[in-house]
Amino acid sequence: MTDDQKLRLSDLLDRIARLRAAESWRDDLNPSQRAALDYLGRANRFSRSPSQVADYLASTRGTVSQTLKSLSRKGLVEEVRSEADKRSISYEVTPQGRAHLSANRKASTLADLTDREAGLLTDLLERLLHGVLTQRGGRSFGMCRTCKYHSQRKSGGYCRLLEIDLLPAEIIQICHEHERVSA
Repeated sequence: MTDDQKLRLSDLLDRIARLRAAESWRDDLNPSQRAALDYLGRANRFSRSPSQVADYLASTRGTVSQTLKSLSRKGLVEEVRSEADKRSISYEVTPQGRAHLSANRKASTLADLTDREAGLLTDLLERLLHGVLTQRGGRSFGMCRTCKYHSQRKSGGYCRLLEIDLLPAEIIQICHEHERVSA
C-alpha cells in the first residue's frame, strides 16, 4: 500500500466515524451515551460492568461511570448488584432503554451494499480492528459464536471458557471474554 493510499484510507475511516458520531446527537443523548447504551443493548450478561463498557469504548472508567449514571437518571439503564459480590455491579437496559434502541435503529447506507460487498468490507474492517487492538493491547469483544471458546449446540451454544450453556440469543451478543479463532 502506498503512503497516499494509507492517508486516503485513514481519512475515509476518520470521516465516517465523525459523521456517525454527529448523527448520535439526538433524543437527549450525546454520542458517548448512545455508544454506551448501544453496547449494553448488545452485550451478554457477563460483559456489562462499567470497566467492560470502558474497555469496549476505549474510554476512561471515570468518563464511563458518569455516562452510565446519566443513562440511569434518564431511565434507560439500571444498576444491578451481583448476588455473589455486592461490590460488583453491572448494568441492564430497561424496557424504556430497549424501546429507545429500537426506535433509533434507522435505515443505513450500508443497505446499499451487496451481500458480497458487505462480507468483504466486514472481513477487512475486522482485520483492521484486530490490528489496532493488537497494537493497543485491547480485547476483541466479539460475538460469542465467533469465539474460539464457543461450541454450537442445538439449545444455543456452550462457552468452554466459562463452562456455561448459552441461550440462542446469547451467541450473537458481545462478550468481553471473546478471543478470535486463529486464522
